[in-house]
Amino acid sequence: MISPPYPGALRSTTARGAFFAALALALPAAGLAQEAAPEPPSVPYTAEVTAPDSDALAALGNAVAQTVTLRERAPTDAFGLIGRVRADLPRLQDAMRAEGYWGGSVAATIAGRPLDDPALPALLQAATAPVPVVLTLTPGPLYRIGRVTVTVQPPDDAPAVLAAVTESGLAEGEPARTATVTAAEGAMTDALRRGGHPTPRIEDREIWVDHDRRAMDITWRIATGPVATFARPTVTGEVRTNAGLLERTAARQIEGREYSPATLERGRRALVALGVFDSVRAEPATELVPGNRLPVTFHVTERPLRAIGGTISWETNYGLGISAFWEHRNLFGGAERLRLEAEATRLTETDAPDATYRAFATLTVPEVLGYDARLIARVGAVREFLDAYDRQAVVASALAEHSLSPRLAVQAGPTFEAGRIGRDGNLDPYSLLGVVGGVRWDGTTSLLNPTSGQRASVTATPYWSMQDGSTFTRLLATGSTYFDVSGDGGSVLALRAAVGSVVGASFDQIILDKRFYAGGGGSVRGYTYQSIGPRDAQNRPLGGASLLELSAEWRQRISGPWAAVAFVDAGSVSEDVMPGTGTMRIGVGGGIRYNTAIGPIRVDIGMPLNPQTGDAAYALYVGIGQAF
Repeated sequence: MISPPYPGALRSTTARGAFFAALALALPAAGLAQEAAPEPPSVPYTAEVTAPDSDALAALGNAVAQTVTLRERAPTDAFGLIGRVRADLPRLQDAMRAEGYWGGSVAATIAGRPLDDPALPALLQAATAPVPVVLTLTPGPLYRIGRVTVTVQPPDDAPAVLAAVTESGLAEGEPARTATVTAAEGAMTDALRRGGHPTPRIEDREIWVDHDRRAMDITWRIATGPVATFARPTVTGEVRTNAGLLERTAARQIEGREYSPATLERGRRALVALGVFDSVRAEPATELVPGNRLPVTFHVTERPLRAIGGTISWETNYGLGISAFWEHRNLFGGAERLRLEAEATRLTETDAPDATYRAFATLTVPEVLGYDARLIARVGAVREFLDAYDRQAVVASALAEHSLSPRLAVQAGPTFEAGRIGRDGNLDPYSLLGVVGGVRWDGTTSLLNPTSGQRASVTATPYWSMQDGSTFTRLLATGSTYFDVSGDGGSVLALRAAVGSVVGASFDQIILDKRFYAGGGGSVRGYTYQSIGPRDAQNRPLGGASLLELSAEWRQRISGPWAAVAFVDAGSVSEDVMPGTGTMRIGVGGGIRYNTAIGPIRVDIGMPLNPQTGDAAYALYVGIGQAF
């Protein structure tokens, strides 16, 4: 026999009311209605919900029952306490149904007496010690999902909808929990939205509880709605930023494209990438406009105009490094960013005058003459005193970057530098004009702390020496991949490779700072910065015409924000243009991470397995962000 889960629920309308009441009451007590505190005198009492056969149900009941949650916050008198306990009976009944116990029962006693005891009010009014209140849940047998029927109109999208139901975990024989049913309903509408239908509707829903079979039967009738494309979006909430720029930025990502949540997110992220907003929220319309187009409004909240920040790093054989920046995020109202930054390194390794200093100004413009290309103009000065070379120079570049997709971007533009470079204070003048061309792919889950996906970049920079007319081309390819072994980001295997070569010139013709070097915290840990590769008679690094680096790192979450890593790094630098022809130097080690909102704080210690003459026995690295 089919019967409703409570009296009067003869059709789906009333059954649905009980179903969603059960769902609401399965949630934590934070969502419960607050009861106004009554006036004294109040009755002191203790309260407990018990479920002899289930600790989980007991915990749920104690979270749901207002007799428990309001005991200290809202004291009540004798009649208020009795009323409070009575009101908890159907509430706890619905909580059990939400967990699949549709035939359970709830009983309550106050001071060991039933609620309808006529002497109970007087006993409570006279109480001076806390009165015990006990609510007992008897869940009975667990009900299961029975027949599930889904009708889709038009039926072309039925396979995707039915697959979504299966993936949600709703299947015959599973516990008849309300959360599972609503998750299946959400999965069906999400599947339709992914298929280009922005306005799917649940036209009818029937939920029957058969107590004889101890089963819940469910029937849905779903209207998919038409496939739609995005209309031109609008943006609201901007104060200082050019509205036309914002509309164009979002429109390039979504206008005219077939609707999908992923495409909508692309539009939102394009606005976030401008760097001028604290938040960007996408709000699709609930109705289509003629032509089956979906209007979308992006609501933005602007960030403060200016920001300052900095970093501190340290390596045992490279010393202390400090950097600071000042940034204006919306210089002329078109989301132009001006960033002034300065860096000082090797502060503890050498005397202050011989430390390395760098200062740069970078202007980023999100559009170039209305085209979808970002301009990054940079000018700066460097003063470096390194084991490999000394350099004093001014550098400048202007790169245009265009995104071919949310993950793929290309860039190109001129670069120039001029100054003096050499060793032991013998610095020769030089000037280089180059053209940078590159492509970058980023399919990782996070810029600062990726747990899965891949990254890769390839850059080719032909250089022309304005001193002697010689030319050469510097090629560099890097890539990394991340495997989420545990599935929750707790155990991650990270792999990295870098391959470089300088072609078109002999080794001696390659300017010192354009050669390849390896060793240090972002390269082969355990080795001194730039130390791997050929060396001169004074045991100083010469750099090379080619580079090969390989790294493997296991990242393991320990507890909360804490994590540990173990790594193997390897690298070779050679005077030959063929990467890998030099001696491969290997470093091993481990470290700890403390994850923060701006990336993990990193402490690593590495040891060289086959050091060169003069290499230290170990190296310690402290910084912000993963090694790669």
